[in-house]
Order: sequence, then C-alpha cells, then structure tokens
Amino acid sequence: MTLHQLESTTSHVHLPAAATADICDANPAARVLLSWFRSFGGKSRCAGPVEIVSTLDDNSLVKAVLQEPGAGRVLLIDNQGSCTCAMLGGGLAQLAVDNGWAGVVVNGAVRDSAELKETPLAVFALATSPRRSINRSIGKRGLPVRVGSERITQDDFLVADADGVVVLASRAVMGELK
Repeated sequence: MTLHQLESTTSHVHLPAAATADICDANPAARVLLSWFRSFGGKSRCAGPVEIVSTLDDNSLVKAVLQEPGAGRVLLIDNQGSCTCAMLGGGLAQLAVDNGWAGVVVNGAVRDSAELKETPLAVFALATSPRRSINRSIGKRGLPVRVGSERITQDDFLVADADGVVVLASRAVMGELK
C-alpha cells in the first residue's frame, strides 16, 4: 500500500505530519505499542512503511539493512525487549540518515545518546546501554514480530512521536480485516 492510498483511507489525517494522538482519533484500527519507548534522535517523529529486523543482542543484520536505501521507511528492530546491549549507536544512525531512512524504532536499547540527539533522525528505544552488541550474524528480516501484545508485519505503516508508537495495518485500513 502506498502512503497516498493509506492516507486516503485514514479520514482527514496527513500521516507524515499527523501526531499519533490524531491518528488514533481518526482511525480506530490504529494499534498502539504498549511499551515505554523514548525519543533519542535529533528528530522528534517519524512515519513510514515498516522494515523489520528481529534479533537478540546482535546488530550485524541492522547494519546490513541500514546500508540499503531506506526510501522513507522506518526500521523496527525487535531485540525482544533486551537492553543487555545497544542495537543502534551514532555510527549506524548516521548511516540511516545517509541512506534515507525516516526513523528507527528499537524494542531494546541504543547507545551514544548525545550523538543520537545531534543526528537528524527519529530514534525511539526502550533505554540506553553503553555495551555494543556481539556480531554473530544472527537475526531475521521481514518476518512478523510481536512488540507487547501487537503483531507487526512488513505490510504495516508506523508512526512514532513523543506520545507513542502507532502501527496501522494496511489490511485493517482498507477494511479487509473482519
């Protein structure tokens, strides 16, 4: 689903500019990720199609994905809520900016928080950890994940701001879910 198609089914809300609260008000199918995501990036919000990486304390696949053109997508890193080590730091955040990613949401930790604040990228995570990840080349890409009680797929559209992280399922927005 394109951004234009999604916006046309979401009432009067222009998704890239809309606050998560307005999206929830305008769209009953919006799902809120019930975790304590905090903003760490130099931009305070992001919106875009979801790209998913699932892993556990290994960010080697994260780096590989961020080396690709982002085309306005939001990378969701599902580190299963682990804050043992960081999945994103200043170097990878700059790589995301250089390659056109709209933002990164980490179900886990980030590091280099002072550097992240200076990077023109929206970054949301649960916490910080000064420890870097161990690169073992594990992880999966593009598979559905659960963050809290919500299932997120590659077909979803994600919006994040100071009020939270909201996911819109393309099928739900189009009225295809029963």
